[in-house]
Amino acid sequence: MKKLAIFGALVVMMMTSCSSLKVVDQNAAANAGVAALQALTISDAQIKQLCSQYMVESDGQNTILPADNSYMQRLDRIMARFKNIKDLNLNYKVYQSNQVNAFASGDGSVRVYTGLMDAMNDDQVFAVIGHELGHLINKDVRDAYRAAYLMVAARYGIAAYSQTAGVISQGFLGDLGQQLAQNAYSRRQETQADETAFQFCIQNGVDPYAMYHALNVLISLSGSNSSQGKLAELMSTHPDTQKRAAHVKEMCEAAGYTMTSPNTSGAKPSNGNSGGSGSGGKKKVTVKMN
Repeated sequence: MKKLAIFGALVVMMMTSCSSLKVVDQNAAANAGVAALQALTISDAQIKQLCSQYMVESDGQNTILPADNSYMQRLDRIMARFKNIKDLNLNYKVYQSNQVNAFASGDGSVRVYTGLMDAMNDDQVFAVIGHELGHLINKDVRDAYRAAYLMVAARYGIAAYSQTAGVISQGFLGDLGQQLAQNAYSRRQETQADETAFQFCIQNGVDPYAMYHALNVLISLSGSNSSQGKLAELMSTHPDTQKRAAHVKEMCEAAGYTMTSPNTSGAKPSNGNSGGSGSGGKKKVTVKMN
């Protein structure tokens, strides 16, 4: 919250010094600085509702594959493997797009792009979804929406969150989406989400190296000119990919797991016993549900 307060002060400075930012009308512009600070009071419940409204907008702008589509059936199988996530009230869909991407929203929405499913095997897709759920569990998604709302509300001169359709308009939601895309997670947040994905993999009998392999897929694709466009958003919001991959590898080794090939699933600790301790000492891990 302290970071958001500092961010709010910066927004006030921006709003009072730059006349080019977007506002609904000239009268609203005069109060935009105050609006930015008051927008900090938006509650978690309101953030969740804002996420739901944004997801309606996002779903309407993308092609959602039907339940009988092979991609959706594959995602059903992958999501069925998750345990200990009932409190997140998840709903998940597949977007038809060659973009290599996936995300989770604060209302429990999980969206996976066909481009990512084409590039990765089931364990890797599982790990990536676990990473995105990590951002949800660790409150990163909530904070990202709050920060984006703060900035956009200031532009529109909105003093506080309102549930009326006149305030949360399509234009506002569109600007919110653009702001979210610009606000990358920090390296610390990315690392913590990787650690959550690692824990999810162990708890659900999935190769713990899956996140490592998934990150290496991204690194490999980022070196291909033909894939730059597909990876533009994912790579911009998930920085330091090579360092993150090295960290995941270190966690796997410390937990006593041996390296697997990218196409191998169901890897066990180096002593062959998923419940024992390998040469590195298998650690007991749990996913913290905040």
